[in-house]
Amino acid sequence: MIQLFFSAIFCEMAVILIFLFKTPLRKLVILSLDRVKRGTGPLVVKTVAGVVFVMMCVTVYSITDINSRPIESLNPTDQVLLARHMLDASLMGFFIFLLLMIDRLHHYIRELRLLRKAMEAAKKHSRPVEDGKNGTSEELKVMSEEISRLKTKIKQLESDCETKEKEKKAAEANVEALKRQSEGMLMKYDQLMGDNENLRSQVQLMEQNLAYSDMKKSA
Repeated sequence: MIQLFFSAIFCEMAVILIFLFKTPLRKLVILSLDRVKRGTGPLVVKTVAGVVFVMMCVTVYSITDINSRPIESLNPTDQVLLARHMLDASLMGFFIFLLLMIDRLHHYIRELRLLRKAMEAAKKHSRPVEDGKNGTSEELKVMSEEISRLKTKIKQLESDCETKEKEKKAAEANVEALKRQSEGMLMKYDQLMGDNENLRSQVQLMEQNLAYSDMKKSA
């Protein structure tokens, strides 16, 4: 068991050293861990770590049990067992610690790679925008000149509209005055027509009187 833990610890230390230096092996190890973490891989690793943790707890309990005995009652076998249990507990704790360290290092390296890819994609996306800024500066200048020209035209049209509105109001006032004048003239015309009718009736009456007087004279 001790040889197995030593082998596992040395392998974990080698993986950690590979993670610390940028070599082709690091990419290979990262890809291997990516495959291990897929499917049932995480469940197997958690099961192994749980079993080792339980064994470490049992070993620590045995160490506590031996230490709780009086020193005079300890025989050489107990002392050998105590040293063995302490070595086993240390190896198992170191094994779990290195396993957690490998998991965290793999996670952070993968996040760093994704962040670098995102930054590279953002840089590639920003390059055409920067190139477009240089190319569209002249277009922006032309557009600003066109906007200023349109603003001037709009102001001119507004002034023309105000002038037309004033002319319209003046024309409406003239029409109203002419309307009132025509109404007055119509009233005068009606009055003159009435006077004309009166004069005609008076003339006819006078003619009838003259004719009647002539008839009397002839008679």
